[in-house]
Amino acid sequence: MRFISGAEIESVFEYEVFIPRLKEAFCSNYIVPERHHHEFDNGVGEDTSTLLLMPAWSNGEHLGVKMVTVSPYNGESRLPAIQGIYTLMDASNGVIEVQMDAKVLTTKRTAATSALASCFLSREKSSTLFMVGTGALAPELIKAHSTVRSINKVLIWGRNKEHAERLKSRIQKPGIEVEIVLSLEEGTKKADIISVATLSKEALVLGKWLQPGQHLDLVGAYKPDMRETDDDALKKASIYVDHDGALRESGDLAIPLKEGTLKIQDIKNDLKSLCTSGELVRVSDREITLFKSVGHALEDLAGALYLLDCLKMR
Repeated sequence: MRFISGAEIESVFEYEVFIPRLKEAFCSNYIVPERHHHEFDNGVGEDTSTLLLMPAWSNGEHLGVKMVTVSPYNGESRLPAIQGIYTLMDASNGVIEVQMDAKVLTTKRTAATSALASCFLSREKSSTLFMVGTGALAPELIKAHSTVRSINKVLIWGRNKEHAERLKSRIQKPGIEVEIVLSLEEGTKKADIISVATLSKEALVLGKWLQPGQHLDLVGAYKPDMRETDDDALKKASIYVDHDGALRESGDLAIPLKEGTLKIQDIKNDLKSLCTSGELVRVSDREITLFKSVGHALEDLAGALYLLDCLKMR
């Protein structure tokens, strides 16, 4: 059995190739059961860690399962919050074909999903990206968004200035100016696309700061008690999700749905429907769009099959 390391994934992964492959996967008939979601005491602090088990398969072909943990205190030890392994099997006989680093796979496919949604939801002429958060996902989100839109300026905000400086030093794509901002309001108002990847329990990007035509990409806040934006932003935006699990798993949507400030019918559509229709859904350059993702096992399976092709292992 072969193991694909994070370094190998990094060496072959190309967003410009994978994003179209991911779109094809969302148009296919993969079977994706609801994922297992368990909280456990990490012994480090009062915030619990999370264990996720995420299966997906195509009948008679491939079956994949991702097992990951999300640990909220890993940043203090300079470790990515996400750790785990992905197992890909032959669906015809159950034989394990390969295992791979789920940490890197997850960051890559998550960023690619945000970029895929941006193809349908952000303005084509978007040029300024505001990155809120400085964790392992941040550099990947910047790369992915820059693949589908001509980004020439990146603004960065983080709670820790040292982490923000480190992220800035990693962005070395020619033609992109990088600036660290100390104010969330300032960064929000200046951006075309706002990508948020944090573990925040309180809104960071407020609706009163949003400008006509912006696209808001919410990637963090993976628990029902976490939020990255407020009700005002939801009221101003056309809302899309990666799949309906986002309505239950993230506080960005679960809290306002429970309180009645948001209704199910306010959710415009999911990413599968966007990919299947293949049509741009933005109605004007002044419309504010919002994409909320919590992760989907389909994305992992698509990523694993793509990596097998890259490494010529099939």
